[in-house]
Amino acid sequence: MEGFPQVCFIKNTVRNPNIVIGDYTYYDDPVDSENFERNVLYHFPFIGDKLIIGKFCAIARGVKFIMNGANHKMSGISTYPFQIFGNGWEKVMPAPQDLPYKGDTVIGNDVWIGYDALVMPGVHIGNGAIVSSRSVVVSDVPAYTIVGGNPARPIKQRFGAEEIATLNKIAWWDWPIEKITRHLERIVSGDVETLAACAHES
Repeated sequence: MEGFPQVCFIKNTVRNPNIVIGDYTYYDDPVDSENFERNVLYHFPFIGDKLIIGKFCAIARGVKFIMNGANHKMSGISTYPFQIFGNGWEKVMPAPQDLPYKGDTVIGNDVWIGYDALVMPGVHIGNGAIVSSRSVVVSDVPAYTIVGGNPARPIKQRFGAEEIATLNKIAWWDWPIEKITRHLERIVSGDVETLAACAHES
């Protein structure tokens, strides 16, 4: 990307069919920004969970997504995965229903995830949310909410409830790129009402 060589639109580079990336979402890393998939951990095809990231998201260096394959059986005395080492230990292979499964991890549109943040399996992060650097996101993040810490907790809402509902309804990220370009000043302003007035234009 001109002027920012460490930034890559990762929709163009991800090959795993269980990682779905929206248009214009980028990963920023001076070390091989095209290899975003290295940050999606324990993502085994036989489990089938997906990482879904919306459009216009900004993902900082070192962000990691832990997927459901990291989970161990927790209903027994030991959580040690004896079965993966064979030599007769495979006889205690847990059934799929014995392993914790949190479902797909879903990141909305226009989400900013800060440096070194960690997103746990099955988390849903709403549109317009911001995840502070080095946060550990263990539960869902509402739209247009800033979270931070370990575990990540809400710091503040970026807009009021009515404005958030309006922004989710407008869904500017789904507009044709020509319309987005025409209304960039309004998209980056804090004036929801003015942006809403543009929504019905062609």
